Amino acid sequence: MAEKELKVEFISNLSGTTLAENLLGLILSALCVTYRGLILMYFVGESATSSWKRLLIDFIVLVAFLVLSCTILADMLHWLVLVLVAVLALSVFQIYSQRKQHSRQQLKEVIRSFLETSLDVNCIPFVTLFRVFINIKTGISILAVDFPIFPRRYAKAETYGTGIMDFGVAAFVFANAVVSPEARQKNKNISYSNFSFVIKQIIAVWPLVFLGLARLISVKAVDYHEHVTEYGVHWNFFFTLAIVRVSSSFLLILCPVRSSWILSASVAVCYQLLLEITNLKQFILHGNDGKGTRFGFINANREGLFSLLGYIAIYMAGVQVGIYIMKKRTLVKDWIKVQGFLVMNFLILWLLLHVSEALTDPVSRRMANLSFVLWTVGQSLFFLMIYLLADLVLVFIKVISGMANVPSSWNILPDSSQKTKNRTSLKSHSFGKLDKTTVHFCLIEAVSRNQLLFFLQSNILTGLVNLTIDTVHSSTFISLFVLLVYMFCNCVIVYILHINDITLKFW
Repeated sequence: MAEKELKVEFISNLSGTTLAENLLGLILSALCVTYRGLILMYFVGESATSSWKRLLIDFIVLVAFLVLSCTILADMLHWLVLVLVAVLALSVFQIYSQRKQHSRQQLKEVIRSFLETSLDVNCIPFVTLFRVFINIKTGISILAVDFPIFPRRYAKAETYGTGIMDFGVAAFVFANAVVSPEARQKNKNISYSNFSFVIKQIIAVWPLVFLGLARLISVKAVDYHEHVTEYGVHWNFFFTLAIVRVSSSFLLILCPVRSSWILSASVAVCYQLLLEITNLKQFILHGNDGKGTRFGFINANREGLFSLLGYIAIYMAGVQVGIYIMKKRTLVKDWIKVQGFLVMNFLILWLLLHVSEALTDPVSRRMANLSFVLWTVGQSLFFLMIYLLADLVLVFIKVISGMANVPSSWNILPDSSQKTKNRTSLKSHSFGKLDKTTVHFCLIEAVSRNQLLFFLQSNILTGLVNLTIDTVHSSTFISLFVLLVYMFCNCVIVYILHINDITLKFW
């Protein structure tokens, strides 16, 4: 068997993993963020003023650990999460105990003070974390999947299933929707008869169309291995993002933005009905002749074209979530209410997912059916939920310890110390405020600043590795070494740009 066919076979005909294991991987990334905050507050402080020291710390805790968790530590992931949660709980308790020795405040007073803490709302850290870690996890997975060290159950399922990589495109769509102009209400004054906003969106997506064409040409030119049942022969990720954004913007001009969840549900349900009452499902899975042939543009790209309906439903749901999250809130207690909103809706969607799978089909990324929409939206809410929890844990630690040196985390406003008479003011550490240098020495901010570049270079480096290395037969040591070097290169490039105030956006 030729190397190309061998690599295609290596990532084909898989069935995914469990819903629970998908969630465990998300929890682990939030724990990495929390531990990174603790390290910066208690073990680093002013000692790591060097940009490269900060990069090394961030890379080890936020990236390298995730590489290990989906390779050599994958089979003990549940124990890893349990141990990290237990150690974190003990650490927070120890910090609180130390504070209690210097203050006579009771736990109720500490909690009241925490709930009344004012936060700097110029940014919403957990949304940034959500978008950044989608990029980081995707960067890891797209290369790791070609190595035997990456569990096959994590790779994309062929027809039905919930592999960890099946969440990728939907997560990007949802993340884009959460911070879209519609979610931020930037177009609320546009009249329904004026489609200038849609025209702006069409112009805005030209880089995605260009990148889609560039990927198509380059892949065909070098005869790179492709999993055809993912999108089709000519379709790809960039085309999906572009079409979904423009189509959704058009629909949201016609319908009230604040009711986008109704539009999301309508599109998902109607699409599922089409799959059930017509032969559309058979066409997507087996082609127009039932033999899986790829003659004709629609037939050749049937997965990519028809899955757009499912992704549009996901985008609409993301807009609705974004509208709620982007409301201005200052106090911690207000963000705890947001946490309740995310938890409630996650549980509702998880219940609906089981109902959908019982009445229709299991989750299918290939079709982007109703079950897929419910699963990916629910998992996105869970992702946001655990990052919000991580942020709140770090804020609580800041409140009881007086430390605040954690970039990409909420900054406590100085006047919040006046909310209660019994509140112990923040210690006057020289690193108590997040100055410009501190923010610049942050890998999260670096990836956030040039997200498209990070994704592009991940794809380019993945291609280069596959063209130069026999990934399928690589040993554990070689696989791990290549993955870590590959991710470090990805991180270094955006980090250098970030500390030099360079944003590569030319449109």
